[in-house]
Amino acid sequence: MVENDSVTKVSCRRGRGYDIEEDSTDGAPLKNDPEYYDDDGRLKRTGNVWTTSSHIITAVVGSGVLSLAWAIAQMGWIAGPSVMVLFSIVTLYTSSFLADCYRTGDPMFGKRNYTFMDAVSTILGGQSVTLCGIVQYLNLFGSAVGYTIAASLSMMALKRSHCVHSSGEENSCHISSNPYMIGFGAMQIIFSQIPDFHNMWWLSIVAAIMSFTYSIIGLVLGVVKITETGTIKGSLTGISIETVTEAQKVWGVFQALGNIAFAYSYSFVLLEIQDTIKSLPSEVKTMKKAAKLSIAVTTTFYLLCGCMGYAAFGDLAPGNLLAGFGYHKLFWLIDMANAAIVIHLVGAYQVYAQPLFAFVEKETAKRWPKIDKEFKISVPGLPPYNQNIFSLVWRTVFVIITTVISMLLPFFNDVLGVIGALGFWPLTVYFPVEMYILQKRIPKWSMTWISLQLMSAVCLIVSILAGLGSVVGVLLDLKRYKPFSSDY
Repeated sequence: MVENDSVTKVSCRRGRGYDIEEDSTDGAPLKNDPEYYDDDGRLKRTGNVWTTSSHIITAVVGSGVLSLAWAIAQMGWIAGPSVMVLFSIVTLYTSSFLADCYRTGDPMFGKRNYTFMDAVSTILGGQSVTLCGIVQYLNLFGSAVGYTIAASLSMMALKRSHCVHSSGEENSCHISSNPYMIGFGAMQIIFSQIPDFHNMWWLSIVAAIMSFTYSIIGLVLGVVKITETGTIKGSLTGISIETVTEAQKVWGVFQALGNIAFAYSYSFVLLEIQDTIKSLPSEVKTMKKAAKLSIAVTTTFYLLCGCMGYAAFGDLAPGNLLAGFGYHKLFWLIDMANAAIVIHLVGAYQVYAQPLFAFVEKETAKRWPKIDKEFKISVPGLPPYNQNIFSLVWRTVFVIITTVISMLLPFFNDVLGVIGALGFWPLTVYFPVEMYILQKRIPKWSMTWISLQLMSAVCLIVSILAGLGSVVGVLLDLKRYKPFSSDY
């Protein structure tokens, strides 16, 4: 029997992570104490509009922003910005559908769906679950590869800038991307041991700040270049047929659609982000408010960076906006932007990898319960840390595989296009729309049903075209690149 004035320390945790000690006067875990636990028995979630917005911005404003000037160059002043605005509207619209799927039934007290897959399984079921799993996790994996490539390009740009300004000879400063991909992979092995989304809010905030930093720098450099030349470049229809062949023009437009789709893709981690939000006010209200704020901010940045980059370079806009400024007199500002990109991508990689980590670890624990055993590790100056050996090995292997694939396919725009095309329609449009129709019991052939299905059909066509253009781009790149031998 425990005396009333005695205090017993009880260790409890949410998933894998740091021990949290709580006081109990009777020696029993405070499992039902609303001060520490949510209605599902998990440790109390603490996310709010700002932490949620930082997660979304980290996921959305990725390296894709650097390719938007190139994307607008393929389509011109009219179609380019218009397509970006349309993508933002569709993403915001379907994000609100998906936010409603976090709880099934009652929006305040219904059963929680912790992941995108959980929502599809609960609401749609059947073959939809398998299809969703394949597309979602391929997309998460592909995003990790794309971010590894992007980070290595920025690290190479930093090294090359230092080399040129110290030696004064641009031609002698050729650099291989391999060491930088390996270095980024080594960083990710360390950060991959962050237990889950709930424990990485600080990394998302840092990454979101970095995304704003390099976006603003890209915008400033575009303004500087326009001021220097005194002209606004570009045309209403983009790259002319005289510059490229008709086929190249068509494939370029399709690939640009894929790049823009990638720039707005985050729906497949939306519910994982929503699962970090505290219950009051309701998670749905907080997520919808954060989505509106985040997408409004990112669309503004996208339009500014994309349009300013196109105005500065015209039809010659580079695939990576920062690469187009070469070794400008403001090289230190370009270096700062590249450093910010690397820091941001460390966080963005984790935002996309964590749901995949969690899925594999959950399914493995179901089959082999003993594999979930953890060991307490004490680090001086930090709380005791619970480490699962399987998680350590699996996450390390995942990072190694994404790094090796990045070294095999070190081209930027086409990889982004393929990833964007693969995930946009099924994850951003189709599944959210179908789940919304079922949840709200929208009658078949009603005006609302027809409108939603029409939007889904149009987005499917866009995804197919974007996928075709990006695959053609990858095939062309494969003719020029040799595995493990890319340089800059």
